[in-house]
Amino acid sequence: MNARIAYTKPSITALEIGYATDAVTHGWGERCYDYIVRLEQAFAAHLGVKHAIATSSCTGAMHMGLAALGIGAGDEVILADTNWIATVAPVVHLGATPVFVDILPDSWCLDPQQVAAAITPRTKAIVAVHLYGNLCDMDALRAIADQHGIALIEDAAEAIGASYRGQAAGSMGRFGCFSFHGTKTMTTGEGGMFVTNDSALYEQVLTLSNHGRARGQQRQFWPEMVGFKYKMSNVQAAIGCGQLERIGELTARKLEILHGYKHGLQGLPLALNPEPAHVRNGAWMPTAVFSAESGVTTARLQAAFAAANVDARVFFSPLSSTGMFASQPENRHAWEIPQRAINLPSFHEMRDDELQRVVDVIRGLF
Repeated sequence: MNARIAYTKPSITALEIGYATDAVTHGWGERCYDYIVRLEQAFAAHLGVKHAIATSSCTGAMHMGLAALGIGAGDEVILADTNWIATVAPVVHLGATPVFVDILPDSWCLDPQQVAAAITPRTKAIVAVHLYGNLCDMDALRAIADQHGIALIEDAAEAIGASYRGQAAGSMGRFGCFSFHGTKTMTTGEGGMFVTNDSALYEQVLTLSNHGRARGQQRQFWPEMVGFKYKMSNVQAAIGCGQLERIGELTARKLEILHGYKHGLQGLPLALNPEPAHVRNGAWMPTAVFSAESGVTTARLQAAFAAANVDARVFFSPLSSTGMFASQPENRHAWEIPQRAINLPSFHEMRDDELQRVVDVIRGLF
């Protein structure tokens, strides 16, 4: 049997290994934050924002950002029903109420009309999740947020390398957050980043991120509030510095793979990650959504890929279907699309013959 094709895995070179080795060997004592500061400054510059805080995860960045905005019991936060649990977990942890709305059938991201209809006096934020590297309709969402005086937040966990009208994903909301999990285009193993152009919000999150100890406080071990422990390690940041130096290469390769699938699957009754003229898709996870008329189901796809020794992921199930939240089958696209969709392999070192094997599995269904 052919060797197994992974759906994703990181691209680590001698550059990252060298930085990590230096951090392990020398990054202690007075140098224990060297790579963290370097990564934060470089990432902010890359994204074109004023401030960045390295975190242990994207979830931690989201948790601290929402907490710094004062979101809590009695507040509502609107987000797409199609999401991983990591996006909604901080909302629940803070005691706020998540409000799930449907997605658009082409981008699989928040439907602005559904967002507008869900606004109430209790709404405090909209979380725009850029799913699989696709981008939300930021113009429409920003107009809604501005009209109602609420925060627009970007979950760009899956969208590094993406841009909207020339603005980097994650740089357009009140704050943005990124994931550097081992499955992502850029990785630190585990890790994430909080970014913002709001200096006051930055200071609040910076304090929260260090057990409530404010920058500039002269008294040792003196917290000013109950904070969190969501800091990234210096060793992780060292790997991130190497990855960020290669970010152009890493993101370009993702697009190459997406375009390879679009070429290989053209003519079939399916849609892949959209690329509107004003958007550069981050292409983190090439995803095929088959037409309802095609008769292709996720179950059939999983069976075909398993038989071909190819690892392919399922499309996110709607959060409102998990049993932890009220069922909302009226979010039609969020409930229907996962039944006829699949995430395709897209790791950096993927060879042309491996991509062709994936294409052949899908074409074999027809």
